[in-house]
Amino acid sequence: MGEQERMVEAILFGAAEPVSLRELTARMPHGSDPAEAIVHLRKRYEGRGVNLCKIGDAWAMRTAPDLGFLMQRETVETRKLSRAAVETLAIIAYHQPVTRAEIEEIRGVSVSRGTVDQLLEMEWIRFGRRKMTPGRPVTFVVTEGFLDHFGLENARDLPGLKELRAAGLLENRPPPGSLPVAGDPDEGEEESTEGQSELFED
Repeated sequence: MGEQERMVEAILFGAAEPVSLRELTARMPHGSDPAEAIVHLRKRYEGRGVNLCKIGDAWAMRTAPDLGFLMQRETVETRKLSRAAVETLAIIAYHQPVTRAEIEEIRGVSVSRGTVDQLLEMEWIRFGRRKMTPGRPVTFVVTEGFLDHFGLENARDLPGLKELRAAGLLENRPPPGSLPVAGDPDEGEEESTEGQSELFED
């Protein structure tokens, strides 16, 4: 392979957009003939996984058309949850099944429709059974997607107060007004809830 071909190959390989002959000429040493180099490169790349393609009046290195299926991939969208969404999600996880009114009572502020819609859209929460109380309000529970994301087998695997303190997420003192925790499951669940509410205090 000639030096001119190597230079054109390097430019096209590193370019994010197609490169015109005029641009190639401007980048290469005086007296170079990128058009001739492209003719040779195009032949060299025939039948390979990458082809030299003409796009308008410019040139680019592209995946061979018959191999395009190999380039398909899932796009992961990263979104940062608001404090309100984190608190709402934590309350649902520790108190499920829980109604919107119960979430608002625990948080001490109203829960916007947008916050719940975001968590539903992310498929981290879903609607649970309606409560057998006046008005039959809907409840919310966490999904398998939520459990999978956080490496939990079920909601009972959520960390309790001791684990949160051990991880440095809580101060090493009991929250004001908290009761000593015994070993039965109901009290352990309450312990987890208190730990979560303390976690989100200002």
